[in-house]
Amino acid sequence: MKTFGAVGWALAYGLLALWWAVGGGGFPFGDGDPDPAIAKGMSILGWVRQERAAPVVAAVVFGAGAVALWLAVRVRRQRPGGRLVEGTAWGVAVFLGVLLPDYRPLVALGHVPVLLVGMPFGWPDGVTIASQLPWPVVNQLVCMGGAWLFATVAAAHRRLRLGREVDSISRWGVAATWTAVAVPLVYAATRYAWALGIPVGFSAEQLRAMDREMPGIWWGGAAMGTLAVLGSVLTVGLVRPWGETFPRWIPLLRGRRVPVPVAVVPAMVVAMAVTSAGLMFTRHVIADPSSINLGINGPAVLWPLWGPALAVAALAYRRRRTGPVGGHP
Repeated sequence: MKTFGAVGWALAYGLLALWWAVGGGGFPFGDGDPDPAIAKGMSILGWVRQERAAPVVAAVVFGAGAVALWLAVRVRRQRPGGRLVEGTAWGVAVFLGVLLPDYRPLVALGHVPVLLVGMPFGWPDGVTIASQLPWPVVNQLVCMGGAWLFATVAAAHRRLRLGREVDSISRWGVAATWTAVAVPLVYAATRYAWALGIPVGFSAEQLRAMDREMPGIWWGGAAMGTLAVLGSVLTVGLVRPWGETFPRWIPLLRGRRVPVPVAVVPAMVVAMAVTSAGLMFTRHVIADPSSINLGINGPAVLWPLWGPALAVAALAYRRRRTGPVGGHP
């Protein structure tokens, strides 16, 4: 039944889009985004207006649902179809998971854990989890979930059509894993440099001035860098034995098998988030080359490499643990 997940997602989201089409509230794109500067400057749908875009969104989503239903039925009946419909499902997955989101889901994924740790101590002051997860960001996360569901049904149909699993994912798994380990360390290095007063991308005076205006900002950056380092360490687990069996030093879980979704789902969410954010920053730099800054957005230019590498690493891990991607229904 997992191959029908994309159908359910499209039905639910399509009904929501119909609500927007008749003037309902909550339209998360363009003029409905409460952060217009980001919506217009960074999002590929930042220019749309609800009254014109919502009916199009509804039609496109219901059409995508029909594609998913066709593929899911073919998979269930073990009767493969052609490449065109399958390719359409892959295209929907790429759009929902990589092209549609901007950088805010990645920011939320980084900030929320820091807030959970800092909230009992009242740090950072005036910043809440709700402020990091406004509806447009939640909507983008929902769309990323839809991307996974469309990719699932497309992968299942691809395997049925070919009669086998093409093992290119496994062949690239190790190289992809180490790439995904290295890239976030570049980001972490810049954030640690700022916390230590090393002016990477800023002058020393700018560092001091920003610290006076926003006390603790550089330590917040160091916390984000630490999350990046932690992500690198966890990525190593995708190719190490302790990524399959909990090590002895973890209480209660030692010696138990690591559930595959525990490793794969977070990796895929981060992969989509960093790819979409990286593409957004890359588009911004191409449009305005003078905006590039070694410390601020320099590492982000590498994120379109990090995201796909992490996705391949996670899928290779899943392939090794459970067998073919997509599987049978």
